[in-house]
Amino acid sequence: MADRSAPQIRKGKTLRINDKKIGTQSGSADQVVFMSPSLTAIFALACGLMAANLYYAQPLIAVIGSDLGISVSQLGFIVTLTQLGYCAGLLFIVPLADRLENRRLVLALTLAAAVGLAAAASAQNAAMFLVATCIAGICSVGAQVLVPLAAHLSEPSRQGRVIGYIMAGLLAGIMLARPLSSALTQSFGWRVAFAVPSVLMIGLAAVLWLTMPRRQPEGRDALHLIWRSMAQLLGRFSQLRRRAFYQACLFGSFNVFWTAAPLVLEDRFGFDQGKIALFALAGAGGALAAPLAGRLADAGKTQIASAAAMLGMAVCFAASVPVVVWGSALALVALAIAIDAATQANQVLGQARVYSLAPEYRGRINAVYISLMFVGGAAGSAIAPLLYAYAGWTACAAAGAGFALLALAAWATEPREQAAG
Repeated sequence: MADRSAPQIRKGKTLRINDKKIGTQSGSADQVVFMSPSLTAIFALACGLMAANLYYAQPLIAVIGSDLGISVSQLGFIVTLTQLGYCAGLLFIVPLADRLENRRLVLALTLAAAVGLAAAASAQNAAMFLVATCIAGICSVGAQVLVPLAAHLSEPSRQGRVIGYIMAGLLAGIMLARPLSSALTQSFGWRVAFAVPSVLMIGLAAVLWLTMPRRQPEGRDALHLIWRSMAQLLGRFSQLRRRAFYQACLFGSFNVFWTAAPLVLEDRFGFDQGKIALFALAGAGGALAAPLAGRLADAGKTQIASAAAMLGMAVCFAASVPVVVWGSALALVALAIAIDAATQANQVLGQARVYSLAPEYRGRINAVYISLMFVGGAAGSAIAPLLYAYAGWTACAAAGAGFALLALAAWATEPREQAAG
């Protein structure tokens, strides 16, 4: 049940896409289903390619740091600044999806991300590289315009599944970014690992221009009112606060693992970039959890599934300590898949829940949810190299498990009747 103090949703308002009525903004049962399987696949591909921009550098931090003169203890900033740029885009750009025509906004962001990636590929010093990747991060938020748009265009009873399929594409992009950048670096050098994604962004813009429907929101709020309303939504919806906190913790765990994993694979297992790429590719199997999580959300199993994801994450990190000591790469792959699956499942469960709070404000709700999630993720990326440099993998595992257990402790305090509302 939505909080009584939530902003009032105006009933009966209609949205139009390509001059066709697609249903009421309140998400009523007469909403016309507009998310065909092919459009869902295109949205999933687009979200995956955009999200991948944040992670090409993650397995390359040692190589990039060596080339650009970045110390080991500061390597985390290579990923952290990109993710903080993404947070800035979420807070200041994604809310515009409730006011500006969505197709035009996504196309502009996609092309700007291509420019940022090209600048990163040609950067001659650390400052230029960090600024370029931050710009790429800011402009990759087009993915978070597409996700709430897909929810708008989906039948209410199938929103969880549609979001799940699209988020599976997004996580697949995150996970495939690592093996792609590692493989390109192994063969051609790290700069090509940013030049190729720049070209992919240009190709994606062409595909979206041809296939993405137009959506002109009816909202005409001034920009400062849109941004103010985001804080109001966070204050009024306890489920938004809780779900954002849960996912921030799990995403922090996720980034602790994937920022420190390349370091331990190189040091403890003797992997080169090619083998690190294969490890990351195997970890992409966790994306398969997203559609299942969407079905669980549609079936009303959000609470128990969230708890399972949090507990499973903590157990995986605890198990990773003896696995690293024993030097079992296969067991570490299995844990990586489970960690990815837990992160993705909880994100889909959370998004399906918060999108139901106020359909008219989905763009802003999504911006709040994902930006807070990335604050947790940026924290994980920043501390992982520091912990690894001074205390090894055991400290990283303790941090990852700690994030997950913090989320589980908060989950245990949630009133069950509120969670089921």
